[in-house]
Amino acid sequence: MSDISQIAIEPEIIVDFLKSDLKLKEIWQKILFQRVIDEAAKQREIIVTNEEIQLEANRQRLERRLEKASDTLAWLTEQLISPEDWENGIRNQLLSKKLSAELFSKRVEQFYAQNRLDFEQIVFYQIIVANQYLAQEICYQIEEGEISFYEAAHLYDIDDKRRQQCGYEGKFYRFNLKPSLAATLFMASPKKVIGPIGSEQVYNIFMVEEFISAELTPEKHDEVLNQMFEEWLTAELNYLLHTS
Repeated sequence: MSDISQIAIEPEIIVDFLKSDLKLKEIWQKILFQRVIDEAAKQREIIVTNEEIQLEANRQRLERRLEKASDTLAWLTEQLISPEDWENGIRNQLLSKKLSAELFSKRVEQFYAQNRLDFEQIVFYQIIVANQYLAQEICYQIEEGEISFYEAAHLYDIDDKRRQQCGYEGKFYRFNLKPSLAATLFMASPKKVIGPIGSEQVYNIFMVEEFISAELTPEKHDEVLNQMFEEWLTAELNYLLHTS
């Protein structure tokens, strides 16, 4: 691709485009979030050193296979940013991580323990049809071994994607599901037909594939930490908006 940076675009045009593309609010919010982070970090004397920025830059270069300095400069040019812009972005990312760790790292285990049930996971399949008689007949045929759940989903589900996936819905946390559905599925036996359950003029048939117990892995720890930090950021921004 040719160097698009050779074509100048005035800041006003960029703002107008973000408005027309309904992206201005999103960018505006990110800028305000960064202000909240900067101020909170300053109050707590949290800083990011040049050495930390360089280590993260090297990690990103390795990840992107930018082996030479010239490769990095070429990539930055493609992104329409300078090395200083890139380092500022890295600094913001690291500052955010440091602040979130300072605020919430010691509270993650307590939060996870208090909400352990919500972090249980389930893998399930679903068939949705529009006819009650058909739903009952499908359940009967599956229970009698005349057809498998997967075959029935592939043949009868009203959704093309779910038919192609033989009814596979995916892996969900308990808190991702409606409370009534979560209660039904988490009390079920694996591989057993559940339903039909009528809702919104359609009939649902479920089958639980697997239960996954809650475990605070390093990945889950980071997920909970990020969730707590995002909620804090939103609350801080709302306070700022109502007091300014």
